[in-house]
Amino acid sequence: MAAINGNNIIVYRGGTAIAAVKSHEIQVNNDLIEISSASDGEWKHYIQSRKEWTLNVNYLVMADSPTGISAKVRELLTVGTAYTLRVHGRAETDSAGVGGQAILKTCRIVATRGNLVQGSFSFVGTGPLTQ
Repeated sequence: MAAINGNNIIVYRGGTAIAAVKSHEIQVNNDLIEISSASDGEWKHYIQSRKEWTLNVNYLVMADSPTGISAKVRELLTVGTAYTLRVHGRAETDSAGVGGQAILKTCRIVATRGNLVQGSFSFVGTGPLTQ
């Protein structure tokens, strides 16, 4: 797989690419379950549990469409909507990277008069990251 950078993350809705990412943070977590040890009562011991993943992006580049970019922006502002996220190099096929279904949890827009609009979007994976 190519180097992971913002240029390599694509957001899909209904099988159609609607946005790309310029900067991002991907996080994969594993829950831990505390267990006791028969031979060691002073220290905590853990076993692994279930995994989760999130993707936080600071800016989305919208795909042009006949209905206009503003229609796509309004669509992305709908928190609670499920999207397909793919991470792979632009020259690679979808099978070369990883991806999965994610729900848009948070949309934050900062619009200050005289400045560029800034925003962040937080996606929470629902299910595994797969190849």
